[in-house]
Amino acid sequence: MSGYELLSDQGLRLDGRKPDELRQIKTRLGVFAQADGSAYIEQGNTKVLAAVYGPHDMRESRLRPNAEKVVVNCQYSMAVFSTGERKRRPRGDKKSMEMSQHLKQTFEATIKTELYPRSQIDIFVEVLQADGGNYCACVNAATLALVDAGIPLKDYVTACTSSLMLGTPLVDISNLEATSGGPELTLAAHPRSGQIVLLEMSHRFHLDHLPEVIDVALEGCKDIYTILDKAVRRHVSNRGASIGWDKSQ
Repeated sequence: MSGYELLSDQGLRLDGRKPDELRQIKTRLGVFAQADGSAYIEQGNTKVLAAVYGPHDMRESRLRPNAEKVVVNCQYSMAVFSTGERKRRPRGDKKSMEMSQHLKQTFEATIKTELYPRSQIDIFVEVLQADGGNYCACVNAATLALVDAGIPLKDYVTACTSSLMLGTPLVDISNLEATSGGPELTLAAHPRSGQIVLLEMSHRFHLDHLPEVIDVALEGCKDIYTILDKAVRRHVSNRGASIGWDKSQ
């Protein structure tokens, strides 16, 4: 599919979004009672569940407790029904292991790991439906789950994709746009400070276009942060009301 089909003469994408417009995001915190923290997120048609357990004593004897900081364990998986093609191995394949490592790097740079020496935090994410930006949706869902678990973070960490179509930067790429053959950039950042914690490109960008594509992804991260922060505040407010907190205090 050519770029001309993905971007109309009016500058709109196939789903009607403007180039700098995010897909619709829906969130819910506290979806699992058994987990220390959990969250569900929809970014367009990409749907992800995240659960956090810990901090707790390390269960695997082969891993030595770190005397200085917590061990962050991440596991990424996709439901067998998450795509049009049935997956034989929902977890443990090369792609899942790569994504798990990316998540581990992202959250090691975000969690205040020095507060929990000789312990472990487990982060599990499951893609229920995939329509582009799987890693980003997992990061955003896991961030909400960590907040729900009460684990101190240096900052929120949010993730967003961007691309370039006919010289126009696009934010929050859908699966159709990602498979069109154009370049795709995936970025995770601390939105308040602007610090980038992960950057990955599927194709090469011309150096002249790279700064604007990165800027578009960063702006997307900041917009997602605004949405997630409102969701957290709403969740805390509703939970406070359910246990009878006096908001006047």
